[in-house]
Amino acid sequence: MRKIADDLGTVCRLPDGPVTRVISLVPSLTEAIAATRPAALVGATDWCTHPADLDVIRVRGTKNPNVHQIVEIAQASSAPLLVIANKEENRELDVHRLRDAGVTVWVTLVEDVLEAISGMERLFEVALQWGIPPWLGSVMRLWSRRSPAPVARVAVPIWRDPWMVVGSRNFTTDLLAHVGLDNVFGAHAERYPTLEVGAIDRAPVDAVLLPDEPYVFTPEDGPEAFVQAPTRLVSGRLLTWYGPSLIEARGVLDSLAGELADR
Repeated sequence: MRKIADDLGTVCRLPDGPVTRVISLVPSLTEAIAATRPAALVGATDWCTHPADLDVIRVRGTKNPNVHQIVEIAQASSAPLLVIANKEENRELDVHRLRDAGVTVWVTLVEDVLEAISGMERLFEVALQWGIPPWLGSVMRLWSRRSPAPVARVAVPIWRDPWMVVGSRNFTTDLLAHVGLDNVFGAHAERYPTLEVGAIDRAPVDAVLLPDEPYVFTPEDGPEAFVQAPTRLVSGRLLTWYGPSLIEARGVLDSLAGELADR
């Protein structure tokens, strides 16, 4: 067995060869695993919606995984199982419970684009020992460019009642900066501050971006709350997921930045 530290510095015991069984508790990384070695993916959360035809055991949600079920899956085979989690998306309590039950958990840390890329590089090359998948090579090429000067200002609500927005020190704010979109709440003390909708509406923005996750904003649910600020419905996956989705996100977000810059 190898002893390798995950992104938070916790030493994980991993098999000497490639990992053959994985449960992912992170939707972005579920898609990444499925795009690379689908036969190795034996479990995922109910929130793991990509690929659309994913057919694996569901182990409940990201915040309430069925620890007992995961342990049973781990013990059902002599082949080692690796559970993949994320500091932001999963609870420390569940990680501890799995580890206490003898399950190896690799915890990722993603707060910006380069951290996401380097973390996936370590996951695939060091932890899983699968090598760098072609799609990740494409992501590296697309997102290695320096961030341009801001061309437009945006705000990104992620919930309503109460209204919450994307703030500082997170992947989405950095992703937007890479395409020249300045998050007006990106310097807020909190990562996901709760604000009155009027404060968002009065912010000096070129657009309020309304994603379809985690809150499902729709043409009938969201835009009507804003009187001053123009709104745009956008894919939440392309704003918040890392992995293969970053390939599509580059083109879509570059186009969005161009449109807002021309307003």
